[in-house]
Amino acid sequence: MRPNLELYGQVSADVMEHLRKFADKLEQVSIDEAFLDVTKKSQTSGGPIELAKRIKEDLKEKEGITCSIGIAPNKSAAKIASDYQKPDGLTYIEPDHVKEFLAPLPVSRISGIGKKTEASLNELGIKTIGDLASYSPRALYKQFGKSAVWLWAIANGEERVEVQENYEMKSIGGEHTFDTDTHDWAAVDHQLNQLIDYVHEHLTEANMEFRTVGLKIRFTGFETYTREKSLRFRTLEKQAITATIQELTQEFRPHPKKVRLVGVRLSGLRETAGKSTGKPTLDSFVTSKN
Repeated sequence: MRPNLELYGQVSADVMEHLRKFADKLEQVSIDEAFLDVTKKSQTSGGPIELAKRIKEDLKEKEGITCSIGIAPNKSAAKIASDYQKPDGLTYIEPDHVKEFLAPLPVSRISGIGKKTEASLNELGIKTIGDLASYSPRALYKQFGKSAVWLWAIANGEERVEVQENYEMKSIGGEHTFDTDTHDWAAVDHQLNQLIDYVHEHLTEANMEFRTVGLKIRFTGFETYTREKSLRFRTLEKQAITATIQELTQEFRPHPKKVRLVGVRLSGLRETAGKSTGKPTLDSFVTSKN
């Protein structure tokens, strides 16, 4: 099948948006992977396992996709745990048993150990993470330099690199899932207008202007499409959003299936010069005339 990179990027952004509400801090590391610090959130959510179950349920319901989650007291162990029961897995490593859990696993399970490093470790008789944990730190340092400190800490469950919040507002979006799938385009248009009001309000609060308007539409059976259109110039006009969304929906109005979900997203964001640009906008003109 041909790849649909636009759809993948849209779903990734939506997933990360869902995840943020479950995390104290979130560090996205790829299009489909992120570290979540849930130290505080888990205390008010029945513990980390219950929180993880809620995350999986939320993504399944909202996006129709599964995910694998690893829970551990540090990032490296959580990463290994997330790969442990793919697909759709949930692996919890008890804080007092991290070293015990890791010990029998091959060293290649450590993120960052490639084939060359694995071969070098094997030559030293280090084949499992347990072998690595019990190896002389000094001898390891002679062989691998500074990276030996990192390797030994991971193997012994002592890695303590914090989750680094790397959020930068790249888009503003909103979605609505209908209670029952519908053929009523008047109802669809009404919800799109509600979403336009929502994203424009957040755009204004964030003191941003946009260039690209995106439409997401899902039909019965999770048949999902995304469409985008970039304007010639950045703007903060709500009318530009409305006109573009109306244009983008025309393709889908003859679709035989019922609509399940619609979404509106603004991207190509840039902060405006100030809280007020000093220039009259169409929105302010219409407001003053009313």
